[in-house]
Amino acid sequence: MDIRSLGYFVAQTDKLDEWQTYAEQVLGMMTSPAPQGGLYLKMDERPFRILVVEGEDKRYLASGWELASGQAFNDAIAQLEDKGIAWNEGSKEACEQRGVQALAIVKDPAGNSHELYWGHKSDCQRFISPQGVPQFITGDMGLGHTVLPAPNFDDTYQFLTEVMGFGLSDMFNFKPAPDAPAVRIYFMHCANPRHHSLAICEFPVPSGCVHAMVEVDSMTEVGRAHDRRIEQGVKLSATLGQHLNDKMTSFYMKTPSDFDLEYGCGGLQMDWQDHSAFEFTRVSIWGHDFSVGQQAQDSTEEVAHE
Repeated sequence: MDIRSLGYFVAQTDKLDEWQTYAEQVLGMMTSPAPQGGLYLKMDERPFRILVVEGEDKRYLASGWELASGQAFNDAIAQLEDKGIAWNEGSKEACEQRGVQALAIVKDPAGNSHELYWGHKSDCQRFISPQGVPQFITGDMGLGHTVLPAPNFDDTYQFLTEVMGFGLSDMFNFKPAPDAPAVRIYFMHCANPRHHSLAICEFPVPSGCVHAMVEVDSMTEVGRAHDRRIEQGVKLSATLGQHLNDKMTSFYMKTPSDFDLEYGCGGLQMDWQDHSAFEFTRVSIWGHDFSVGQQAQDSTEEVAHE
């Protein structure tokens, strides 16, 4: 498949107003009502890059992968059928809500939902951040990246590379304890320069997503978002730091749908003709203390039991 980018993702919540406040007051994105109900989060010239819908569970629902044309979409469908892989056609209502010409929904072996589409609609309306964010780094590279659970790692990785066409950027084998078996995290790219548009982790995640990432154009904007997070009382999941593999300087915070969001700047843009996949042995060059998220969770649980 010729997947161009992560065009959008879909999140679910039982309280849309929480996402609206979070988007406008913390992320610095615009919001508007979505067709068929729900909320659009706008971060560039497109009507939305994040769709939030109502439901009983707070979770990540789907990743929207953009194909270049109707022919590329038809070729993708043919490839799924040739390999005997089940898929569902998106309804007229779903296509209208997502603003696309056609939609095919397929699940990978880990149960993650992927929405293949082509022909996004554009209203040519400018992005004007309610918090003065000059721009998010999107365009042909898509909204950012997403990191999904894959407990059955080998089958999922094979599906994503051999069926969906993702290429391996690099690998990290995480050891939760010195004597524990390694947990694999693989980072993958598609047909754009962003270091990775997708990653998979060898463990289950109740919310359906480890984290999603959005990128701004300067460290100043990362710092301002961090200040807004504090002002709005949003839980920190990992401190400010710089990753080793994609060089992103970022922090992590909890979303209203219970998965994390990485807010960063300075991510690598790659020439895939001149890249060798490698294994890195530490997550970050500096910072990114993920224990703060666990400490916050432990404190909440202690209060709940008092």
